[in-house]
Amino acid sequence: MRIVFLGTVGWFSTDLGRTSCVLLDSEECHIILDAGGGIHRLDEYINFEKRAYMFLSHLHLDHIVGLHVLGKMRFKQTLNIYGPEGASEGLKIIRHPYTAPFSSLPFKTEIHELTEGMHHLPFPVTCRLLLHSDPCLGYRIEIDDKVVAYCTDTGICENLYRLAANADLLITECSLRPGQKSRIWPHLNPEEAAEIAKRADAKQLVLTHFDAYHYKTAEERKEAEAVSKNVFENTVAAHDGFEVEI
Repeated sequence: MRIVFLGTVGWFSTDLGRTSCVLLDSEECHIILDAGGGIHRLDEYINFEKRAYMFLSHLHLDHIVGLHVLGKMRFKQTLNIYGPEGASEGLKIIRHPYTAPFSSLPFKTEIHELTEGMHHLPFPVTCRLLLHSDPCLGYRIEIDDKVVAYCTDTGICENLYRLAANADLLITECSLRPGQKSRIWPHLNPEEAAEIAKRADAKQLVLTHFDAYHYKTAEERKEAEAVSKNVFENTVAAHDGFEVEI
């Protein structure tokens, strides 16, 4: 399975990249994780004939602003969009006068709200609430005989370990610089992300969602990667366009 990081910045887009979006390109379908500004390049990487599923972690703007550009996509089948409870009401912002509503897109969309626990979609998906300022779901996706955990916008919590347990790939955030803490807006620094991967016995860790205010250079991301590697060796700091195979 190919994983493409289309947007790796948190809060707002910068010269280093766009806000959060990750593509899982499986044998049978495309799985889109969050719809930040990075989604504008989605059509460069997918086959519109394949089924597609989108999972939104939460409704902060840096994770949904890319919904504005869905009109350039040409899915041949219904795009199923999944999110936390309240997503149906929250996504009503996708309408005039802000942007074109879902009903105006050149393909059909359906919005589904997910509760905590395992859901048997065309593939098993486990959802757990993370530690954030607003309700935010982490996802554990089982597909192509692999397990991918996607946990962004969170502080340390038990659900992180549950979702990441023995995962082939843990994708998690690195909003804070090494040693930095934030009680008001819970997020992770690189050593915390690495400790989660280590304790959860994940096979690989990819850091993403680098806060645009704290990470202003590529060198600062590499520093975070090095700090994380001191705890969990198989760590990579993602950048827009970064790809990994599992």
